[in-house]
Amino acid sequence: MTVIVDTSRPISPDERAARLVSAGTAWAERIGANVDSARLSYVVSGEGQGSVASRITAGKQVFFVDEPGALAGDDSAASPVEYALGALISCQIVVYRLYAQNLGIRVDSISATAEGDLDARGLFGIDDSVRPGFSAVRLDVRVTGPESAERYAQLHSAVDAHCPVLDLFANPTPVTVRLIAN
Repeated sequence: MTVIVDTSRPISPDERAARLVSAGTAWAERIGANVDSARLSYVVSGEGQGSVASRITAGKQVFFVDEPGALAGDDSAASPVEYALGALISCQIVVYRLYAQNLGIRVDSISATAEGDLDARGLFGIDDSVRPGFSAVRLDVRVTGPESAERYAQLHSAVDAHCPVLDLFANPTPVTVRLIAN
């Protein structure tokens, strides 16, 4: 089943709630019938284009990643680390909405900002003692609504415990890299 989301029109809180309940119910039934159905695998592929850009294919979606001119790019798209921060933000928003629904916590609006610190000495091999990735990430999530600070703190705890991309940032993930050369 393909669902096309019209992002040009706002979704009502009732529509969002119905989608979240429907998805949660469907997953609970699917996993209840076969726990192995909870194990998901994602495949994303990419190919180099332009100076240092990449064309990425993720399922039916295609997007581009580039670097700013100072990093040899054409600045035609967000950089890999900007996409990583964007992935963190978008996952937080999804999981906030999911757990707000599950916990009966009203959220009128949600937005987030992520800021990451990266030292280019690690990227360029100038100082191998410097990590090439982020040395720190700061994430600000803003929610509005009628709930108490305690209820939003409860929501925050649930999201931190269950957000897949936050988990990727916060915990080591085993990665296997193979070079396939002709």
